[in-house]
Amino acid sequence: MPEKHDTGKRNGSRPDSEKEEIKIGVYTCYCGGNISDVVDCERVAKTLGKLPDVIASRTSEAMCSDAGQAMVEQDIRENGVNRVVIGSCTPFLHEQTFRNAVSRAGLNPYCYYHVGIREQDSWVHHDDHEGATEKAIRLMNAGIAKARLLDQLNPIRLEAERHALVIGGGVGGLQAALEIARIGIKVSLVEKSPFLGGRMAQLETIFPTGELARDALHRLIQKVIHHPEITIYTGAEVSAVKGYVGDFQVQVRRLPRGTDESLSDAEAAMAACPVEVPDEFNYGLTRRKAIYQPYQGSYPETPAIDWENCTQCGKCLEAVGRGIHLDGKPETIQLKAGAIVVATGFDPYQPRQGEYGYRQVPQVITLPELIRLLALGKDRQHLEWHGHPVRNVAMIHCVGSRQVEGINEPQPDGQVNNYCSRVCCTATLRVANEIRERDPDVQIFDLYQDIRTYGRGHEDYYVQASKNDVRFLRYHGDELPQVAVAEPGDPYPVVVKVKDYLTWGEELEIPVDLVVLSVGFMPRQIDDLIHMLKISPGPDRFLLEVHPKLRPVETAVSGIVLAGSAQGPMNIQESVAAASAAASKVAILLGKGNVELEPFVAHVNPDRCTGSGECVKACAYEDAISLESVMVNGEQVQHAVVSPANCTGCGVCVSACPNRAIDVQGYELDKYEAMVDAITAEVPALEVVP
Repeated sequence: MPEKHDTGKRNGSRPDSEKEEIKIGVYTCYCGGNISDVVDCERVAKTLGKLPDVIASRTSEAMCSDAGQAMVEQDIRENGVNRVVIGSCTPFLHEQTFRNAVSRAGLNPYCYYHVGIREQDSWVHHDDHEGATEKAIRLMNAGIAKARLLDQLNPIRLEAERHALVIGGGVGGLQAALEIARIGIKVSLVEKSPFLGGRMAQLETIFPTGELARDALHRLIQKVIHHPEITIYTGAEVSAVKGYVGDFQVQVRRLPRGTDESLSDAEAAMAACPVEVPDEFNYGLTRRKAIYQPYQGSYPETPAIDWENCTQCGKCLEAVGRGIHLDGKPETIQLKAGAIVVATGFDPYQPRQGEYGYRQVPQVITLPELIRLLALGKDRQHLEWHGHPVRNVAMIHCVGSRQVEGINEPQPDGQVNNYCSRVCCTATLRVANEIRERDPDVQIFDLYQDIRTYGRGHEDYYVQASKNDVRFLRYHGDELPQVAVAEPGDPYPVVVKVKDYLTWGEELEIPVDLVVLSVGFMPRQIDDLIHMLKISPGPDRFLLEVHPKLRPVETAVSGIVLAGSAQGPMNIQESVAAASAAASKVAILLGKGNVELEPFVAHVNPDRCTGSGECVKACAYEDAISLESVMVNGEQVQHAVVSPANCTGCGVCVSACPNRAIDVQGYELDKYEAMVDAITAEVPALEVVP
C-alpha cells in the first residue's frame, strides 16, 4: 500500500532478515565508570558472545569516542557484521552518533539498536553489582532479539518549500528572519502589531553594554526591510495552519493600516484626532490618539489607525486631505512555508489589583513603568511622580516570579509562577544606578530574595549599586513585604514593612515616596496559535523545546522551531542567540530543498486491512491516517492510508486496529514480542563467570 507524501522507498515487515544471514556485533560501554563501576562489563560481553548470531562482542571505555566508533566500523567492514547492538548511555545523547558510524561503514543506519544500560541499570542499581550485571545481560539480550529482526529502512524524503514563516517582529523574530534570508531562503515575517520592534523598542539602553536600545534595533530593522528575500506583514495574525514540515499551508489575516506613504503630515493627522486612549507603549503613563505612532522613528514610518478605538469621524482626513483610508477591509493572505519560527515574545507580569498595593496605592508602579517614566523625564535631573519629587524609593524583586504555592495567589489557570524570570534582578539594579546617578539625593531600598546577576558583566551592576549606597534588604519568599498607606501627616505617603534577614530577621518600616515592583516575564497568550501549530507549552507555560541541551530550539512538531522569549525569560543577547539557533535549524531543514524524516511511522498491511476505520478514530493527528477507496482484484474497497509526514509514530492506531493490520516501522509487534521473550527467558550462558 503506497503512503501519501512519501518519496522514499519503504520496506515491509521483515524482508531483509529473511534474505541474509544475520551477523550481530554487540558492544558494551564502560561509560567512563558510569556503567563499569556497577556492571561487570567484561562478563556481560563474554556472556552475550555465546548467543546465537553474535559474531563479535566487545567492550570499550567510551563507545562514543573515535576509538569506540572505529571498533564498530572495523567489524562491519572486515567481519561482515550487519546488525549492531550498543549498550551505553541514553540514546538521546549518542543514538545519532552511532547511526553515523554505522553509515560510514556502509551499513544501513537503522540496522543498529541502542540499549540504555546506564540510565536503566547502573544508575538505579548502584548498590547491587551482581543484580545490575544480570540485568544488563537481559537488557542486551532483548536488544539482540530485536536486532535479529531489524530491517533496512530508508528515511522519509519530502520536497521542502524553501520559504520560512517567522511569527513575531521583535528582536528575536527580526534576527531569525535576517539570518534565514542571508542563506537564500525566502522569509515571510508576520507581526501582530502595526509596528516592528516588540519589547526592545520600549527600552532606552541595553545591558551590559549601555548601547542605545532603539539605535541597535533600528539597525537590525533596516537590514531586514532592505533584504530582498524578506516580506513583512504588520498588523497581521496567523489564522490557520495545515500541512507538515516542508509544506505548511498558512493563512494570514491582515488588518488595513489606514494610511499610506502619500500622508504628508502625520503630526497634523494625529493632532486632529479627537480620540485619546492610554498609550500602551508607555504602559498607560501617557495617552495617544486613535491614529498613532508609538515613538518617533518607528517602522513602518507611517502612522496606523487603531480600529478598535477609531470612531471614523474623518477629522484626521480633513486635516491632511489624503493618505488616510477609513474604508479599508481586512485581507486574507495564503502562504506556503517549509518551516515556521515562533518568536511571539513575552508580556511583563501584570500585578493583580491590590498586590503590594498596585492600582490601590497611587505610589506603586512596575519596573517597566519606571523605565518609561525615566525615559519621559530624561531631561529632568530629579525624579518626580504625580508632580511630587521622589526622595525615597523601595524596589521589590520577584513580583510575579519565584512564587510560592499557598503564599502567592495563583494565576487564572490555578498555577503560581514558580520559575525565576532571570532578567529582572539586573534590570532593577541598572535602573537603581541610573536613578542614583541622576539624582544622588534619592535614597533607594532594594528588597530581594536572591540577587541573580548571572550574565557576563551583570554582577558589575550589583557592585556599582553597593558603591552608590543602594540599601539592600533580604526577605524570604514566605514572608513577603507589605505595602501600606502612611498615617495622615506622615512626611512620606507610603510605608513598606519587611522582615530583613540581613539583620537576622529585624522587622523594618521604610517610609517611601515610590514603590517599584520588579515584575517578571509571563508567556504571551497565544493559545489559538498553540492549537493551530500543535506545539506544547511547558510547566511554566512558555513554549516547550524537545530537549533543553540536545535540541534546545526545536518543538516536538517537525519543522516548527522557537526563537527568543516565547521559549522562556531571556535578555536581548540571549534572544538573538536563540534566534540564530532557530535560523540554523531552518537552514538545515530547507537548505537542500527536501526534508528527511525518521522512518518510524505507521505502515498498513493491505492484506489484513478491512477498512474498519478504528485507526482513523483513534489517531490524534490531523491527516496522519485516513480511509481511501482502492481497487483490489477488480473490487473497490476501503483501506487505511498513512501520510508519513503527519504521522508521529505514537502507535495508538496499532492498538486500535482489530486485525493487526498496522505496525510502526522499526517497532513492529513481532519485534516487541521477541524482546519480551528474550528478557524473560533463561540465558544459557548467564552463569558463566570469566
